[in-house]
Amino acid sequence: QVQLVESGGGLVQPGGSLRLSCAASGFTFSSYAMNWYRQAPGKERELVASITSLGGRTNYADSVKGRFTISRDNAKNTVYLQMNSLKPEDAAVYYCNAVSVVRATMNYWGQGTQVTVSS
Repeated sequence: QVQLVESGGGLVQPGGSLRLSCAASGFTFSSYAMNWYRQAPGKERELVASITSLGGRTNYADSVKGRFTISRDNAKNTVYLQMNSLKPEDAAVYYCNAVSVVRATMNYWGQGTQVTVSS
């Protein structure tokens, strides 16, 4: 059974930090690129960060570049998103997404974790 379970969300003040985790199971984690998406109320889901299957390369949305860091630990089947200097516009539900490196149509989504940035 494939599962992606996000955790680490919560309420932080502007300028604060959070680290999101996504624990994967039921598939070969090291054969999947991993992404973090987010969706704020009334807005479309947007890609925040990506990391290749072995962690060699990362990409970020311009809006988070320099503040967020995506990483993965294939031994733990977990991908992380370290979020620093959080802004109110970062508030959203954050979703973990896995995409097969050999079959892009094979992909999975987590349930999401809420991040609220407010003073």
